[in-house]
Amino acid sequence: MSGISRSLKSSITKTDEIKAFRNDARAKVTGRAQYSDDYVFPRMVHAVPVYSDRVRARILGINPAAALSMPGVLKVLTADDIPGKVRFGQIDHDLPLLAQEEIRYAGEPYALVVAETRDQALKAAELVELSAEDLEPIFHPDDALESDAPLLRAVGEDNLVCHHKVRRGDAEAALEHAHLIIEKEFHTGWFEHAYMEPEGSVCFPRQDGTLEIYGSLQHPVSTRRFIAAWLAMPYSLLEVFNHPVGGSFGGKDDTASAVAGRAALAALGVGRPVKIIYEREWSFRESYKRPPYRMRYRVGFGSAGEMEAAVIDILADSGAYTSTVPWSTWRSAAQCCGPYRVPAVRADVRAAATNNVFTGAFRGFGSPQVNFAVESLMDEAAERLGLTALEIRRKNMLHQGDATITGQVLDDHTVSLDQVMRAVTEEIGFEEKVGQCSMGHPREDGTLYGIGFAISYRGASVGAEAKDFCSCVVNCQFDGSILMETGIHENGQGAQSAMILAMADVLGVSMERIHYAESTTSQVPEGGTTVASRGTLMGTGAVVDAADKVKAIIADTLTEKLGGKGEDVMFADDRVFVGTGDHSWDMSWDEAMAVMYEQRVYPFAFGSFKAPEVSWDDETGRGSPYFTYVYSAQAAELVVDAERGSVSVTQVVAAHDSGRVVNPPLFEGQIAGGIVQGMGMALSEDLKVESGRILAGNYNAYKIPKSIDAPNITVLRVENSDPLSPYGSKGIGEPALELIAPAIANALYRATGRRSGTLPLTPKGSVGPWGSVEKDKS
Repeated sequence: MSGISRSLKSSITKTDEIKAFRNDARAKVTGRAQYSDDYVFPRMVHAVPVYSDRVRARILGINPAAALSMPGVLKVLTADDIPGKVRFGQIDHDLPLLAQEEIRYAGEPYALVVAETRDQALKAAELVELSAEDLEPIFHPDDALESDAPLLRAVGEDNLVCHHKVRRGDAEAALEHAHLIIEKEFHTGWFEHAYMEPEGSVCFPRQDGTLEIYGSLQHPVSTRRFIAAWLAMPYSLLEVFNHPVGGSFGGKDDTASAVAGRAALAALGVGRPVKIIYEREWSFRESYKRPPYRMRYRVGFGSAGEMEAAVIDILADSGAYTSTVPWSTWRSAAQCCGPYRVPAVRADVRAAATNNVFTGAFRGFGSPQVNFAVESLMDEAAERLGLTALEIRRKNMLHQGDATITGQVLDDHTVSLDQVMRAVTEEIGFEEKVGQCSMGHPREDGTLYGIGFAISYRGASVGAEAKDFCSCVVNCQFDGSILMETGIHENGQGAQSAMILAMADVLGVSMERIHYAESTTSQVPEGGTTVASRGTLMGTGAVVDAADKVKAIIADTLTEKLGGKGEDVMFADDRVFVGTGDHSWDMSWDEAMAVMYEQRVYPFAFGSFKAPEVSWDDETGRGSPYFTYVYSAQAAELVVDAERGSVSVTQVVAAHDSGRVVNPPLFEGQIAGGIVQGMGMALSEDLKVESGRILAGNYNAYKIPKSIDAPNITVLRVENSDPLSPYGSKGIGEPALELIAPAIANALYRATGRRSGTLPLTPKGSVGPWGSVEKDKS
């Protein structure tokens, strides 16, 4: 299927007459859905973390005596009480469950107070005494990489967390012959995930020795892996439950796993259920953020506008711990030139440890930062070369059969960059409106008008970061109902609904028959973490495999009894039938299940999907890092109050080709949400940090977009079914966010006549760890 379908307006209440489907909608809107703080068990007690205001210090001793003397206090736990590895992590095993030997950033807890009530635990936490020797902190990544810098990391021999390279041709030599060279530096700061529900967890110790763990977690299997290492327990004795999560955006992995791990440690210590629920201020100071980037680009263009070479140096602040920064920065390396052909590239992407808050996964991973740089550069190059923004992109964008900067030839799926860009710019009327832009000259009403757009390609799934796979269980009941589970965790994005719709489609049954069971890590095997916009892609792949297997079981059983061949059996409209030949027969789905019962055959199947092989050479940055890509374009119109400098985004048009769209209204909801979240990154969100201490403790100081800030949003679905995806679908969660900031930056330039190389695009102040930088440049 190829083509564009259209849905209008910001509320997104109608999509080609298709009703929105959410299997969890009724529970959530009626308040029946249970989040982590809703779980209560008999004899449950409470735990709270204990923080120090120190940024970097050597721990000399912890005295819990005063706290233990308080009413209701049961235990004060420290790193000495951890039975397994004190430190663990996604990549480097460096994140401590509780600080050991050294405090490395101001948000690091060093003790845990367990008491009968939360109030008792909070009061006692103030009395835990820390004896420590302050050490000289380092806050700037450049300083951390100096040869004489002290070692800040818990692992490794220096403060270099990772270094990714892309080497293609001789970029320096090619730049010498370029007609135009643009040299720019871009900066981005820390960004807070701003999920509605702070971290929280409850651990219930069962009589059989199993620990039941409930929490605000984006990936139960990852949490189980962390806790197993910290507590020295086998996976089989840790059961992590999949229940509703009040937002994540990539932020509830490492930190949220640590919160769950502390609840489990406390439950082991007191032999009773333990609850930990974070206050917003704790979440702000402890949880990892989007890594700040400094990006230095030198890009050469020919006289006709073709990109000839790029030399790129990117430095990220990993903060105190590694988390997933090597994966985020690797994506930045693989896509550092955006969706363009560049014959000569030399890129170095590094991350350094500091004593700032640690950083990690955030919706978009390392793409939003580099997209901001590349798409800003493309607009500037077009202007300096006398081309339009559309012309320069058409000259350079990847087309079918082209090779990317890593040498991957895009010949096994539809490359639709021109399609999505054309859809967006025609819908918003870009070429007509660009001539109306103010370029620094206010209109009669004192406002400045601008329009801008940006395009991207994004590797689908985790790519060469890891081996990607997923699982699905389908269990058709003898009464005609169906149970299903997948290894994809529901974070609120509608993953379960997408899996139900795909299963109903492949089985040929009504979705009302299907119940998506709230699974645990004991019920369905590992299916990968909910990151990298992989849920729909990998999950539906496993769904197709499971559904096909169970259909084969049903078909073989029915034809053995009724005649015909298994391959001739069809499933549609809640019926199972053979429509032609000597052995035609037709029965309802319910009748078919009754026959399965009579024959004592279980209509049960386990399905899986293994992502196609990818490749990557760490030394050269060559290979095929992803097996397919999502192609996207977004355009924004905005108005600036010339006197106050306030920016109002009024209209956004977005087109995304993420393959076959499974649930159109939720697809559009993801895009609208990503756009508004990305607007915060572009215009208002500025996490202030002073000497390693986060100054914002809540949303009164950290300004996320409000509902009244949301613009009119038009979503254009561009659907090219992906041949490498069993169901034809890809993903949309991260592509939805990664383009709006550069689109707004380009619009803001056309409104004001001044370019900004920073995110957020505010005119004053420091940007992340980079200090005060010139934020508005002509």
